[in-house]
Order: sequence, then C-alpha cells, then structure tokens
Amino acid sequence: MRAAVTSGAGGPDVLSVGEVADPRPGAGEVLVEVVATAVNRADTLQRMGFYPPPPGASDVIGLECSGRIVELGEGVEGWSVGDEVCCLLAGGGYAERVAVPVGQVMPVPAGVPLLEATALPEVAATVWSNVFMAAHLAKGERFLVHGGAGGIGTMAIQLAAARGAEVYATAGSAEKLELCRSLGATRAISYRDEDFVEVMRELGGADVVLDNMGASYLGRNVDALATGGRLVIIGMQGGTKGELDINALLRKRASVTATSLRARPLAEKAAICCGVVENVWPLVASGAIKPVVGTTLPLDEVATAHQLMEDGGHSGKILLTL
Repeated sequence: MRAAVTSGAGGPDVLSVGEVADPRPGAGEVLVEVVATAVNRADTLQRMGFYPPPPGASDVIGLECSGRIVELGEGVEGWSVGDEVCCLLAGGGYAERVAVPVGQVMPVPAGVPLLEATALPEVAATVWSNVFMAAHLAKGERFLVHGGAGGIGTMAIQLAAARGAEVYATAGSAEKLELCRSLGATRAISYRDEDFVEVMRELGGADVVLDNMGASYLGRNVDALATGGRLVIIGMQGGTKGELDINALLRKRASVTATSLRARPLAEKAAICCGVVENVWPLVASGAIKPVVGTTLPLDEVATAHQLMEDGGHSGKILLTL
C-alpha cells in the first residue's frame, strides 16, 4: 500500500510517499481504509527523531484518521465492514490502510462529512482527557488555553464554552484572535502585545490552564492560576526544562499535571474514546462544536503539510487526503 515514508530523521524534506507492507488486523482490531488523516505537532517530532512510536505501533507517522472498515479482527463485535469511522491511533495514519484497536474506533458524529471527521479524534481525546477528566473544569470556571487557533485550541475553546466555562485564549495575529472569539472565547489575548498573566490576574486567575508550550511558560502559567487552579501541560514547544516555584503552588493550593496520550495503555485510551463519544459527539452533532479545518492537501504533499505546521501560520487542522 502507499504510505508516507522518511529517508531518515530531519526536516520536512525527508518525507515522501512510497510502498510499505499492508497491515493486518489482529485480535480485537479492525482494518480501516483511510480516507484522510491529519498532521499533529507530535508527527513533526517523530519525523525529527524525537518521538518514536510506542512498542508494537506502526512506524508510519499519523495519530488519527477517518475512513471505512474493510475487515474485522478476531473477537470484534459491534462493528461491520463498510462502517464509516474516525479513529485515534498510536501510529500508521499516513497510509492507505491502518489496523486499529477496537476501543479507539469511534463512529463519525451525525452530520459531519467523513473527510472533516478526520479533524476530530486527536483533539477531542486530548481536550476531553486533560481539561475534563484530569483538570475537572466545571461550569462557570475560568479556562485559559494557549494557541487558541490551533487544532487543540479550537476544540478546547468550543468544548469548554459549550460546557459553560468562561474561556480565554492566546493567539498571535488579528485573524487568529478573531477566530478564537468566533468559537466562543470571552476574551482573546494577543501574546505579542499583551501579558496573559496580567489579564488573568485582573479576572481573579484561571481555574484551569491548558498549555502546549512547556518550560518557557511554566512560571507564568503558575502566576496566572487562581487559588486551587490546575495547570495541565501537554506540549513542549517552548522547551523541556523549566524552574517551578513550589512556594507559589503552595500559596495557591494549585497543581501541575503533565500528560501524553499516545503511549497510554489500550484500556485508558478506550475509556477516553468512550468519554468523547458520550460527551463530545452530541455537541458536534448539535452544531455546538464543529471541526475546524485550515488546510487540506493530498498525501503526496505531506512534506508541504509538515512545513505548514512548523511555520505556525495556519489555523485549525491540516488534513491529508488519500
């Protein structure tokens, strides 16, 4: 089958499309014919050699897809060949077919085209597991998300707003700030011209912060928290080593959590996907949440897609079609 391959660790130019062996579904898996996949920040890290797949996962890049089931593995129930699905993956998405553990297979939300459904699994699972399962964001609380115009940011704004939180988001251009407001942010904060710490302090602090920057924002994120606030770190675009003021945490009775999704045990990922289907998909079907797609390219232009991700000028998800 056709799949994205690399000539070694490096920049986007190491990516091309070649032939690889077809996957086979094992027990408890389904084989999906991929219609589209999406580019995530973790994909660029894997390409550079910094984020290898977990044991047993495909070496092919790609953490989500949408498509149709073409084969059922032993013991799979509740699904049929031909079902349209979207899937959370540990790898293998940049290919014509992928074998998926059944617990990570989700129905396409009602009213969403199959292609657009590709934009949902990774961001929905990330936001649901971190903002609600881990940080327990509640109705009426103040929520701050960094990178509000990105894939995770656009989902975080919409889901938090739909569940009654007061949403704040950082972004770096007038267009991105307007996108954040249009999706439900009470206030969009320009990280180029404003200090998000001062903005949140004036409001009484953020009850939950979702951060993709890591080390460079660590101290400022803690400063932006309210008493009892929860900081959840899901990325390290701003570095991996920072200094944490324990006294500031103690004074605020605050907490810091760092999580990843890809390497979790299958049972945990299945529980997250169940939570997404139960709590997020109805909001998507009602129109309260929509997939935000910024760019769609064919798989043959995978190197261009990675360059767009690294340039940082895009909004929403970058999709690759097969």
